[in-house]
Amino acid sequence: MSLSNCRIIELPKISDPRGNLSFVEGGNHIPFDIKRMYYMYDVPGGAERGAHAHKGMHQLIIAMSGSFDVILNDGHHAKRFHLARSYYGLYVCPMMWRALDNFSSGAVCAVLSSSRYDEDDYIRDYDSFLKAALA
Repeated sequence: MSLSNCRIIELPKISDPRGNLSFVEGGNHIPFDIKRMYYMYDVPGGAERGAHAHKGMHQLIIAMSGSFDVILNDGHHAKRFHLARSYYGLYVCPMMWRALDNFSSGAVCAVLSSSRYDEDDYIRDYDSFLKAALA
């Protein structure tokens, strides 16, 4: 996989004076079925999350509230994405090193993933990631 496979996906947005609604359907709006959802919140100022890659997991990262940056690296190139709207999600394909930083106060980061938690799917050492990505 390369960085060009990762992209911002605009999710449906139903505008209503009572409040807007957005939704995600696995296999429709995103290129995988959703097996797990988790979220990060109360991230201290200056903290970084992520700093790992997944061998086979696909993810969609959404800023549900506030904003943060996602830095993706495929071993050849890196790109920073700023997420600040709940109707945009960042599709992250497998074998992509990711780090999240620059969290605003009150930010909530939701992650939809294609598989349940499996420690064997993680690459937590950057040098090991580079060896696998560039092989």
